[in-house]
Amino acid sequence: MKVVVACGGTGGHAFPGLAVAEELRSRGHDVTVWSSGRDIESSVMKSWSGAVFATGARQLRARNLMAIVLSVLRCRRAMKKTRPDVLLAMGSYSSLPPVMAARSCGVPIVLHEANTVPGKAVDFLSRFAARVATSFEMTAKCLPRARTVLTGLPVRESISKGRRFDFIPADAFTVFVTGGSQGAHAVNELLGEALSMLKRELDRRASGRLLYVIHQTGAKDEAAVKETYAKAGIPSRVRAFEDSMADAFASADIVVARAGASTCFELAACGKPALLIPLPSALRDHQHYNAEAFAAKGAADEGMQSQLQPRQVCRYILQKLDHPEQLAAMHERMKALAAPDAAAKVADVLESLVAK
Repeated sequence: MKVVVACGGTGGHAFPGLAVAEELRSRGHDVTVWSSGRDIESSVMKSWSGAVFATGARQLRARNLMAIVLSVLRCRRAMKKTRPDVLLAMGSYSSLPPVMAARSCGVPIVLHEANTVPGKAVDFLSRFAARVATSFEMTAKCLPRARTVLTGLPVRESISKGRRFDFIPADAFTVFVTGGSQGAHAVNELLGEALSMLKRELDRRASGRLLYVIHQTGAKDEAAVKETYAKAGIPSRVRAFEDSMADAFASADIVVARAGASTCFELAACGKPALLIPLPSALRDHQHYNAEAFAAKGAADEGMQSQLQPRQVCRYILQKLDHPEQLAAMHERMKALAAPDAAAKVADVLESLVAK
């Protein structure tokens, strides 16, 4: 079977697509990954050793109209040349040109929606899809005319196989902060202040409990966050892009993160308790609904960015540090939400569709 997996735009769309691509390749299928080809994807695509095609897709804005049209034509030429049996598109703007090209070439289309509430791309493109795979059960209600199948969100197989960084003291309470592959300025500032307060509180107690911070900042804030922790005397590992995510998760006692679907399901795969801070500007407020779904199960807590203050976050983390039994309970509930066979389920959908 010859498969095109269209994924990209952000790590949250690329990583799940690459997980399915790896599963398909392990089954002996011929897989090509189609990305937009933008620089922002380069660090993510390094993990894929197979064939890659750059579509030239751009975000759905009026000023990008010509680039989008050219991308559709480029995808159509490539699809006519390679004649894939099926297209899997993982959502976001990077899905539009491949799906439109597949439709014009008669190639069956499967979409995957990562979030609870479908984005504009999947909402629009679902009318052309033979199947729409979903991560959350509630998503089907948002796509009443589509043929949906619940698969969960594929995550990298390696994400749950990390090891605690050996340079972190064994007795240190470790907080991992991540705003996603591109970072999050508001989260960076909030946690920089909150964790500085936490360090002062631990010093005041003279309990001997150490604090260690792992922080994925995004390129713009790396230097500033490093300086914040240096001034506060907090030992830390600060990276613009954390290329050892599995080890970062394995090292963390608690994670503070945005609530993108990929992050949520990676947390579940690793069983990590979390404070989720949804991106306020997320389309259709989907990050809030993602966080709400996990918080409803007691696996995570949700904090609204507009309402959180550094002292609140400091007290929240301190309370978890003082009550490890709460973290243990959240760990078990988070593990229960994992979808370890999601990539296999999506691959099954593709194989079944082609077989028919």
